Amino acid sequence: MQRGFTTTVEAGRGIITDQMAIGGKALPWADRALFAELMLSWELRSYRHAQQQDGVVVFDRGVPDVLGYLRLCGLPVPRHVSGAAEMVRYQRQVFIAPPWPETEIFHQDSERRQDLDEAERTADRPYDQRLAKPGGVCRPSVVPRSARPSSRSDSGVNA
Repeated sequence: MQRGFTTTVEAGRGIITDQMAIGGKALPWADRALFAELMLSWELRSYRHAQQQDGVVVFDRGVPDVLGYLRLCGLPVPRHVSGAAEMVRYQRQVFIAPPWPETEIFHQDSERRQDLDEAERTADRPYDQRLAKPGGVCRPSVVPRSARPSSRSDSGVNA
């Protein structure tokens, strides 16, 4: 719970932590397709869990992000992934917080090897034309830099 809202855990970081602990290969630097499959599973579980909660649930990421990740990596998007992105319904208004390197929101570590350029491209990818079209699944809005938090705890971001 962050500032009175139920939040979800970032799938990518959770998967990387688990895979590194067990010597698994579902890592973005080892097997991106397998990593994406685990992210899809994680996000579907987070979605089902959120449906059981009272009040607003803030998602760190969601199923559309898996679709965007595959496209960013130049990997084919399997039919079940695009189908899941169309099937799972979040609140239509989606807020996208850019990486903002001058704050604690973006930093590299043993789990986040992604550089700033890739992080920025990742933030732009998930909400493709089919999902973000007028009347589509979502209406993405980029949080303006003037609203950026001064720290990770101010952002509500867990990872």
